[in-house]
Amino acid sequence: MGATKPVMGLYDKPMWDSIERQHMELQRCTQSGHFRYPPAPACPHCLSLDHEWRAISGRGEILSWVIYHRRYFDDYPPPYNVVAVRLAEGPIIMTNLVGPIPAGSWIGAQVELCYELHAGRMINRVRLREPVTGPTP
Repeated sequence: MGATKPVMGLYDKPMWDSIERQHMELQRCTQSGHFRYPPAPACPHCLSLDHEWRAISGRGEILSWVIYHRRYFDDYPPPYNVVAVRLAEGPIIMTNLVGPIPAGSWIGAQVELCYELHAGRMINRVRLREPVTGPTP
């Protein structure tokens, strides 16, 4: 096992720099207007190589979630959660939900980006925008 590390490919540095500034930016195609994640050389919608880095709203919706009860990384002791979030701009990111945990299903919960220092670097996480209640018995 080991500590988690950011993926730093040819196109990732501007994104990680924006996370360090606590205001995440993603690539936006200047031809189609689509945001993309993960960063890449070409737009998956129109194949244009032209892009710019734009700040995102930080809002999204949980599509899926899981709670891990096994240790996979030294810096993530169990139990911990992982959520798939569709950002308001369209891309889907994987992160962790912090703060109060929703009762019942988390799917559809509205979230917003937040930032935390983790293992010596800033990372993005999400928190609930408003409390979610489970089904009433």
